[in-house]
Amino acid sequence: MTINFYGSRILVLGAGVTGLVVAKSLSKRGALISIADDQISAVDGFDVATSKSFDVKNFDAVIVSPGWRPDHPLITDAISAGIKIMNEIDLAWSLRAELVPAQRWIALTGTNGKTSTVELTAAMLCEGGISAVACGNVGTTVLESVESSENYQVLVLELSSFQLHWLHEAEFDFAAVLNIAPDHVDWHGDFESYAAAKMSILDRTNTGVFNAGDPEVLTRATNWQGRKVFFSLETPGPGELGVVEDLLVDRAFVVDPQEAVILAEVLEVVPTVPHSVSNALAASGLARAMGVDHKSIQRAIRNFKPGRHRIETILVRDEITWIDDSKATNPHAAAASLLGTLSTIWIAGGLAKGAQMDKLVERCKSRIKAVILIGTDRELIATELRRQVPEVEIIYIETDSAYVKGGASNSLMEAVVSAARLRASAGDTVLLAPACASMDQFISYSDRGDRFAAAVIKENL
Repeated sequence: MTINFYGSRILVLGAGVTGLVVAKSLSKRGALISIADDQISAVDGFDVATSKSFDVKNFDAVIVSPGWRPDHPLITDAISAGIKIMNEIDLAWSLRAELVPAQRWIALTGTNGKTSTVELTAAMLCEGGISAVACGNVGTTVLESVESSENYQVLVLELSSFQLHWLHEAEFDFAAVLNIAPDHVDWHGDFESYAAAKMSILDRTNTGVFNAGDPEVLTRATNWQGRKVFFSLETPGPGELGVVEDLLVDRAFVVDPQEAVILAEVLEVVPTVPHSVSNALAASGLARAMGVDHKSIQRAIRNFKPGRHRIETILVRDEITWIDDSKATNPHAAAASLLGTLSTIWIAGGLAKGAQMDKLVERCKSRIKAVILIGTDRELIATELRRQVPEVEIIYIETDSAYVKGGASNSLMEAVVSAARLRASAGDTVLLAPACASMDQFISYSDRGDRFAAAVIKENL
């Protein structure tokens, strides 16, 4: 249902990308906008004040940005006062009925692989003649995509656990769950709450695409009553997608459930590593559900190049491979990278977000030659390394006094790369897969990856 915001007093929580998009959109619709943020003081024509400056009883609605905790005083006060609380996605959903009523939404979540998969899904749809865009947690907000002059036929939403926590109204034609592993436990309180937020995506759809190779997903999908489509790296049964020898095949969206139709060759998936193949199957499931033919899916897979900072090869020189996987911000993602190598100089550390490192080290210890540690929670990794593989060398790189977060100096990463170069030999991989978030020392995971790449190039000139 479309909401009339004209004259409404709206408190936007957060002056970041999402909050600013919301403020601009509602301001155009005549709403009276205030923005609360404890770190940003002003943005593009809107006044911003700290959260303590506001009494929510003075507002008609509160719109919360991802990451704002449900126990924040402004939010608890709004709930107590009966003030409507929305997030940007539900707002976009309410405006969709007015702007693009025929537009269809499909959604995807998971601990890792979300961005590449929604981008590949959108590419498959476009290849099949459907105008589509990846949006949500991927960069472009859902609200911007709804308001776009492109009038997209389909939005492919990447949804984080934060976004799903606040989601109440949007509905999806189809939804997918890639994987569930401990992440953002500090925000959600415990793993079960985090997993529940992820699986709540199914409350908004009747058809789910699930990773049968992920035990957490498989267990939680069992009792769901909608249509289930499973994918895995194994030979698929009827109604599933999977891998047969060197082929990705579809047995879910075929006329005869006993037949199998080729989606692509495994080697056409780049990078050709297990989790990328799994993600390609998930994207294929969503695209097939939307009616895209198999040949269009194969062309999209052939032409698709994943985004930066996700297992991105920076340089190969002297038989040493330098890889930037700065987007591996949790142990599950880091493990996927490490298991794709044989002998690794591993660069790790940062903000662990409540995650534990024991299973990561246990799974990957045979691949690790040496470890270079940075960041606030590096000792979590060091402790497990000493306990499980005490013979592995651990190198600590201290934050150089000349290094300023977001500043011009690259001295921290230059020290990291220099230490790695001293220890790497032919056949080794130097891998930045931190298993942690970046905000203790960098602006973002992109900033961290960019600084690593620059230091690699400088070291090898």
